[in-house]
This record gives sequence, C-alpha cells and structure tokens, in this order.
Amino acid sequence: MHDCCSHKVAGFSRRQAFGMIALGGGVSLLSTLAPGVARARGHTDMLLLTCMDYRLTEETIAYMDGRGLRDKYDHVVLAGASLGALTDKYPSWGETFWSHLDVAISLHAIHKVMVLDHRDCGAYKVILGPTAVDSADKELAAHTQALQALQREIKRRHEHLEVELGLMALDGKVREIA
Repeated sequence: MHDCCSHKVAGFSRRQAFGMIALGGGVSLLSTLAPGVARARGHTDMLLLTCMDYRLTEETIAYMDGRGLRDKYDHVVLAGASLGALTDKYPSWGETFWSHLDVAISLHAIHKVMVLDHRDCGAYKVILGPTAVDSADKELAAHTQALQALQREIKRRHEHLEVELGLMALDGKVREIA
C-alpha cells in the first residue's frame, strides 16, 4: 500500500471512508468523520474525471497527491471516464458529467479538467466491444480518440478551461495524451 493511502480518517482508511461517502452520506458523512476536511465552498484547482475501477483507487489518490493536488480537486467517477462521458449507449452518464462540471465551475471556480482513463478498462470492452481494445496499440488508439474527443467538447462548451489528458497503467504510472 502507498504511504499516502494509509492515512486514517476517524479510524477508517481513506479507501473505506471514500466507500462510505459514495454509498451514503456524501459531504455530511465526511464532515462527521473528519470535521474540517469537507469544504462546501471555496476554490479547487480542477475537476478530475476517472473510471470507477476499484483497482486504481489508491493509485489515483497517490498520483494526485504526488502532483501536490491533495484536497485541490473535485472528483467525478464514470465507468470508462472519457468514453463514459461521451457514449450514446448510456446518455445519462454524459449528462451527469456536464452537470458536475457546471457545478464545479460555479461553486469551486475550477480552471482545469483532468481526464484520467486507464488500461484494461472493462467499460471500453462493454461499450466498444472487446475487439476494439484487444491489443496494446488498439487500446491506446481507442483511449486517445475518446480522450481527445472529450477534450474538444469541453473546450467547445467552456473555452476558458484547460484540459489535461492521461492514461493510467495498472501499476499507477500515467502516460500523458496530447
């Protein structure tokens, strides 16, 4: 386990606390567990969009912490991350992303969106079909296409936002996508 992920919140690991927040009480539960941690208003640097894959929860936290971004980003989770935000197969996912982005701009004055896809993504297999990502090259191409398409759409809707794209390997290493 990464050192950054072994911190405890009211006796719970960050992962356990995150799970409880996601399942039930949101900000109010987090406030109960660790007063002063949750902030209803203020400024964050960015909105982070990631996939829901449980295998990379700790690696994502470590990556963001390693960039000096602890407590400086809002986090939206959609299966497939960039593809999830754009898919016609589950249109409500895109609506959710755009609504969250609008709220993050309004409440937290974000100036950047980071979209972090990951390798071996089950949502890509479900949405595009397994043969679309059955080799490393095809997988990279599919992620690059979806990431860049979402970047273009974010810039079309919110030209003032910076957009950063990345693809995380299962070991937590991130490749920037231009």
